[in-house]
Amino acid sequence: MARGTMLDKEQVAAKLLEASAKHSFDPVHEVDWEQPQPSDLFYASPEHVSLYGTPLWERMTPEQRIELSKQEIVNIMSMGIWFETILMRMLLKMAYERHRPESRHVQYAYTEVADECRHSLMFIRMIETVGARPYGRPGYLNTLGRYVPLLLQGAPMWVGTLMGEEIVDVMQREMIRDERVQPLVRQVSKIHVIEETRHVKYAREALARRIPRAGRLEREHARFVAAESAVVVGEFMVNPAVYKRVGIADPEAARQLAKRNEHHIEVKRRAAAKVVPFFEELGLMGGPTMKRWRASGFVA
Repeated sequence: MARGTMLDKEQVAAKLLEASAKHSFDPVHEVDWEQPQPSDLFYASPEHVSLYGTPLWERMTPEQRIELSKQEIVNIMSMGIWFETILMRMLLKMAYERHRPESRHVQYAYTEVADECRHSLMFIRMIETVGARPYGRPGYLNTLGRYVPLLLQGAPMWVGTLMGEEIVDVMQREMIRDERVQPLVRQVSKIHVIEETRHVKYAREALARRIPRAGRLEREHARFVAAESAVVVGEFMVNPAVYKRVGIADPEAARQLAKRNEHHIEVKRRAAAKVVPFFEELGLMGGPTMKRWRASGFVA
């Protein structure tokens, strides 16, 4: 049967519902929140830390480097809470407007909302457990976030979803295997990766079905959203508030140093190594938006 038919969509959703029934987690009970946090372990892979390899990093003590890794993972978790709240609103809006709650596609949308709700609670619990505070968002992003469910529909919705999911997913997969990282972080990352695999599949299939039916305006909007999402994620990853909490005297200078840091740029390129080729395959890369992609650091 041709790709993009209702049966295809229902088959994908049915498989995802089955996988969800077998491999879903309750982090309240399945994460060991009382486990020790060894003082010599990082909270993210050292190579993922934005200042890794810079002269400033070399001058830091081991304790300062570990604290920076903690604050950066807390920043990423804070970004995740913001993004997942927006995603839940988009999924609920889509489910509400489809008027077919009996469809497997809509049922999986509700299932993903439940997953994302648990993920946000898990991230909040982890931030509290490591003894940190969540990071806020710039005012313009806070305002924009209120309107994203209205502004992103069709292909742009799924493009934005994948930018929020796949970048962090790649980094967490690397951390799971890294024994230099706190067991608590690795455990939280593993749960997130397992469940996000289904979410990525759902969004990729939906986007691939949508693009052949999308008009020129929707395609251009999707291209724009992909590039601007890359810029937003890239900016989140070098939050000057992180450097301020660590005690760096000039947070803005540290941010600029991180943005030029070849190690940090390599991490970003590696994190985008799955989603960028997928967008290229669908014709969502190229043209004027490439300037923004290059500004984000995720592509050369």
